[in-house]
Amino acid sequence: MKSMKKLLIVAAVIAVVAVVSLGSCSAGWFDFLGGNNTTNANLTGQEVNLAAAASLKNAFDKDLIPMFEKKYPGVKVTPTYASSGDLQTQIENGLKADVFMSAANKQMNKLANESLVNNSTNVQFLENKVVLIVPKDSKLNITSFDDLKNVNGTIAIGDPESVPAGQYAKEALTNLGIWNDTESKLSLGTDVTAVLNQVAQGSADCGIVYSTDAKSNGDVKVVCEAPDGALKTPVIYPVAMLKDPAHPEAAKEFMNFLQTKEAKDVFVEYGFTIHE
Repeated sequence: MKSMKKLLIVAAVIAVVAVVSLGSCSAGWFDFLGGNNTTNANLTGQEVNLAAAASLKNAFDKDLIPMFEKKYPGVKVTPTYASSGDLQTQIENGLKADVFMSAANKQMNKLANESLVNNSTNVQFLENKVVLIVPKDSKLNITSFDDLKNVNGTIAIGDPESVPAGQYAKEALTNLGIWNDTESKLSLGTDVTAVLNQVAQGSADCGIVYSTDAKSNGDVKVVCEAPDGALKTPVIYPVAMLKDPAHPEAAKEFMNFLQTKEAKDVFVEYGFTIHE
């Protein structure tokens, strides 16, 4: 009789453990399928307002934003793209933004100094390269940055006053000793996309853009990268949450998402390098 009782107790314990384990597994599997994601439920109806450099538009619009919204179906991401300098000014003037991703530290640091950035979230995230491009059917004998001093036509760069790509271009031309030879030939674009389009459409003989932009347009070809020593610092893209976002939980999840392997892989596909 005692043996029978012991067997019944053991059987009961095993049954309870099995039910608990099955419940945990089922819940985990359901979460995996997206059926019981409490984080998603908490974020339903929230919005992430993204202010991002123009050179990030393709990566965000074509891949990253759809990926995030699929992962968090109750959240909408609303992007604003422009030159980093223009975005800095817009944020200073009250642009409704939760996350800012700049093409240079200059604009991010300015906003941080004005206490408009949550600096504890500031991440040195991506790297890019500066390249010289020409129209794909160009017959001009341009093989290096040094050849720019012999160009008789137009050289397109971003406006150095507000466009990081233009600031990098001016720095490269200055450090290579050819700024004075090229300044009168420059056509200044409002952002790096405008520069890319000038060259792609043939309204400029050549231009200086990021390698990721050149990669995105089949109507241009890369002549070369900016040579060693042309830039004193690497082209860094920082990302951070702004102070007092309207939906901090959603903004935090978006920041976390950008730093996942799946998101980083997308940036790499577009030609960026992850800054380590």
